[in-house]
Formats: sequence, structure tokens, C-alpha cells
Amino acid sequence: MIAPSILSADFARLGEEAAAVARGDADGAAGGADWLHVDVMDAHFVPNLTIGLPVVQSLRAATDIPLDCHLMIEDPDRWAPGYAEAGARNVTVHVEAAHDPVMLARNLRAAGALAGLSIKPNTPLDPYVELLAHYDTLLVMSVEPGFGGQSFIPEVLDKVRAARRSIDTGHLRLLVEIDGGINADTIEQAAEAGVDCFVAGSAVYGADDPGRAVEALRDSVRRTNPHRWSS
Repeated sequence: MIAPSILSADFARLGEEAAAVARGDADGAAGGADWLHVDVMDAHFVPNLTIGLPVVQSLRAATDIPLDCHLMIEDPDRWAPGYAEAGARNVTVHVEAAHDPVMLARNLRAAGALAGLSIKPNTPLDPYVELLAHYDTLLVMSVEPGFGGQSFIPEVLDKVRAARRSIDTGHLRLLVEIDGGINADTIEQAAEAGVDCFVAGSAVYGADDPGRAVEALRDSVRRTNPHRWSS
């Protein structure tokens, strides 16, 4: 799965930017983005301020691409269910910010969304493995959250590999997502480690044709394991 991040898009043209990745080529023949990644930042949990619920509601009305909302905010227990109620397909909260992660996951699911849990690059996975049984997605940050365009941190792939082992042995049922520095040079490393969903910002929206950029990234993933990603 490829999830272009609108953090790198033109905020004045979000509807058009979503449409640019909804199709894989100019004729609409190829598949486009699987999810549209929406970074919500509050200038408290992370040192940046982006968009909030009203923009997500407007974006939901402007595109059929499922929204993947990544909440880099304080007190997600209070605010996250609103994004699920607005129609987001997946709502991800940070384990470092959630007060009651288990109840929050239940509330997100009850509101109709998949529940995602994210961890920062320096946050270890082991203390939170039991929590993952309550979640649908694990978002491993491969840059420090807050700003786009940062360099990929390869050391986080150890957490991806650990999660993938638990999934492959049947201990977890989980989609593994990665966010930060994903481009043509890093996506194959992430795929080999066991990532299922790849968030890419500047690699998509910095390209002349964002739709073709999505397909190029997907092709790179397929090359790492053509049997796993055959569809």
C-alpha cells in the first residue's frame, strides 16, 4: 500500500492534490494511492502546526481515497474519535501521548475507523507489544515527527522486523506502516524489513507527476518480493 502524505502537497489545492494521486496515470488506467495520509499536528506534541478536523472533513468530501489520519497531538484520547466519526479509514495516535491506549483503540473502532498506534524513532517497541493486540495498524516513524523532508533513520527497521515476526508467527494481526524519508532509495529497505504500507510525501508531491510517482514506488516494493505483493 502507498499512502501519499499531503504534508508535502499544496495546501491551497488539497482537492486537486488528492485527485492527482487518485489515478495512476493521465488516462486513469493505473491504480493510484491506497490511502491518503493526513498529518495532524498541534504545535505541542510536535513543534509544528498543520491542519485539524475541519480540513479533514472537507477533504473527506473531496476525495474517495481512504484517509489515513496521523495525529501528532496531545490528549488524543479526547480528540481522536472525532476523526473516526468524520470518516477517516485509519486514525493513528502516538503511544507517547495516549493516556489509555486500550480504551482509545476501542473508541476509534466503535466510531468506525481502524485504530493505529505510532511510535517515535527513539521509542522502543517491546514495552508496547501487548497493546498492539488492540490495534489494527502500527506506524513506525522513521524520522522525528513534526516536519517533512527529513532523512530516513534505518535503525527503526529493527522494530519493523520484530513486529513482522510476531505477525508471521500468528501472535499479532496487524498492518505495519512506515512514515518518514520514504523514497525510491529507501522504500525497498523498508519493504524487505516487512512494511505493508508506505507513507511518502516529497517523493510523491515533489514529482512532476504524483500519480506516476505512486506507481513507481509501488513497483519498487513489488520488486523486493513479487510473490508477496503480486496483486
